[in-house]
Amino acid sequence: MAAPPITISHEFSGSVVAQGANDDLSASLLKHAGFQQTEDWYGRRHRLPTTTPVTDKVVIATHAAEMLRAARYVVDLAPSLDTAWMSTPAHPLGPYAAGAEILQITERIRAAEHGDDFQRAVDHLLHPEYGALECVREALEAASTHINDLDEEAYQLADRFGFAAGLVSSAQSKLVGSETELRRVRPWQQPGIETRTRSPHLPDSRGAALPTSPSVAKAKVSSTLGAGTADSNKAVRPSHVPEPRTR
Repeated sequence: MAAPPITISHEFSGSVVAQGANDDLSASLLKHAGFQQTEDWYGRRHRLPTTTPVTDKVVIATHAAEMLRAARYVVDLAPSLDTAWMSTPAHPLGPYAAGAEILQITERIRAAEHGDDFQRAVDHLLHPEYGALECVREALEAASTHINDLDEEAYQLADRFGFAAGLVSSAQSKLVGSETELRRVRPWQQPGIETRTRSPHLPDSRGAALPTSPSVAKAKVSSTLGAGTADSNKAVRPSHVPEPRTR
């Protein structure tokens, strides 16, 4: 039986946690990469301090995953911690790098095959500290404040940016706690082929609805008409009574 994968993921607290490294070799590889080992009622876990810079977290997690995979471990690395996925050789939207990142998240969401993939992709939007929605909210709020700092007479424009920030915050509140529901998302299963075929034990009640070839239909009509004509001729033909012969 194959061992469960070692999962390296981002917690909402901001720390990076590696779970599933229960043997000494995998534990030593994680510690060599920079993880700190902890033992609690969850078992053996490895984590990076919350004070670790974001870029360092990505580099350390990616390096740890590479070493573990080289040692033939199966590693489930969150996309937000994968330097190969995070780096883009060129921005398809030119100077609008943030928009290009959102496009990548969108493609990741569309490519999700099950709930776990879906949740990891959507986490880039909903993470309470680093998610795209939170970054957009902070940017709109900063724009509102800075407009007031630059020009006190432009308070209406500042209010519009502040109102937009509030709308984003409201959207975030609607999606709080959706991680568990996202993990339960499963692809729609089409009905089995047996539900679309007739059981051989059932009587065939579709005979009247089966298509009939034109030649067979024509022959049936002709025979019906012929029978009808014969019957009608038989019905209207006068009986032949011989007349008496005269001498």
